[in-house]
Amino acid sequence: MARVMIVDDALFMRKMLSDILKKENIEICGEAENGKDAIEKYQQLKPDLVTMDIVMPKVEEIDGVGAVREIMKVDPQAKIIMVSAMGQHSLVVEAIQAGAKDFVTKPFQPSRVVEAVKRVIGE
Repeated sequence: MARVMIVDDALFMRKMLSDILKKENIEICGEAENGKDAIEKYQQLKPDLVTMDIVMPKVEEIDGVGAVREIMKVDPQAKIIMVSAMGQHSLVVEAIQAGAKDFVTKPFQPSRVVEAVKRVIGE
């Protein structure tokens, strides 16, 4: 079973993603509310996949895209899916260039979230 870490500054968004993935028997191994925590928890938890909010308050100059860059330095094989709102195309492109494998947009379509997760983890 895939182990997923959810990164979003909004608790309700983490809960929404968690609920969608748990219905598919995907384990949520951890959560983080900013990029700095995401980097630290990634190294501790070693999840199979990370969902990363693209726009979060910067903590020590690290936002969602910065966290992708740092995680990819630690683990070039990391699997990260960006979570973005509509109208954030340039940030999504930047995140994909930094190493993210896919993206989903808010508001979530559960089927799209599940499809992206399963495709990226290779199920």
